[in-house]
Amino acid sequence: MNPTMESIPFSRADISPLAFLSEAWARVKDRYWLFLGITAAGLLLGSAAPLALLLGPMMCGIYLCYRRQAQGLPITFDMLFKGFGHFTESFIASLLMLAASLVLILPMMMAIFVVIFAGVLSGIAGHGAQEGIGTLGCLMFAAIFLFVMLGSLLIGVFFTFTYPLILDRGLTGLEAVKLSFRAAHANLGGLLLLALVNALLTFAGLLCCYVGALFVLPLTFGTHWICYERVFGIKET
Repeated sequence: MNPTMESIPFSRADISPLAFLSEAWARVKDRYWLFLGITAAGLLLGSAAPLALLLGPMMCGIYLCYRRQAQGLPITFDMLFKGFGHFTESFIASLLMLAASLVLILPMMMAIFVVIFAGVLSGIAGHGAQEGIGTLGCLMFAAIFLFVMLGSLLIGVFFTFTYPLILDRGLTGLEAVKLSFRAAHANLGGLLLLALVNALLTFAGLLCCYVGALFVLPLTFGTHWICYERVFGIKET
C-alpha cells in the first residue's frame, strides 16, 4: 500500500548551514567528480525542455544518488536517469512549483516593465524631470529585483523536500508538495538560513567565470539531502 502524507512524520531539525556544508563535503569528496557530473548534467538536462518537463525526473535521479551514497550503496552516472521511474509525479510537482513561481514573478515582471517604460518617458521629458524619474526608476528596479530574488528563494525553501519525498517515500506530486510545505514551515528559520548561505556560495561561484557555480552543486544538493535526512529520515528498503 502506498504511503500518504498523513502517515509520514517529520521533525523540527537543528539546521546548521556550515555544519551541513562540512558534512556534505565529507560525504562527496571521495567521489566529487562523479557527483559533479551527476548534478551538473541533471540541472542542464532538466532545464533543456519547456514547462519543466525533464526537471522532476532529473531531480529525482540526483537525489537517488545521494540516497544511495548515504546508504553506502554503489553509485554510477546512469543512475541519474532512473529518476524517470517517477516521471509523472515529479512532473506534476514541477508544474506546481512553476505555477507558484509565475504567481510571484509575473506581477514583478509587469512592475519592471512599468519602471522601464517610465524611464523611456523620462528621456522625452525635460532634463530635470529625467534625473528625478531616472533615479526613482533605478531604485524601484533594484527593489523589485531584490523582491523577486527573495521570493524565488522562499518558494525554493518550501519545495525543498518535494522531490526527495517522491523518490524516497513514493508520494504523489501533490502530496509531496503539501508535505514539503508543512515540513518547511516547521523548519523555516534554518532552511532560510541554509538557502541564503547556498545562494552566496553559488554567487561566489558565478564570480569565477560563471562555471564556478557548477562546482558547488555537489555541496548544495548534499545539504538539501542532509536536511531531508534530519527532518524525515530515510525509508528503509
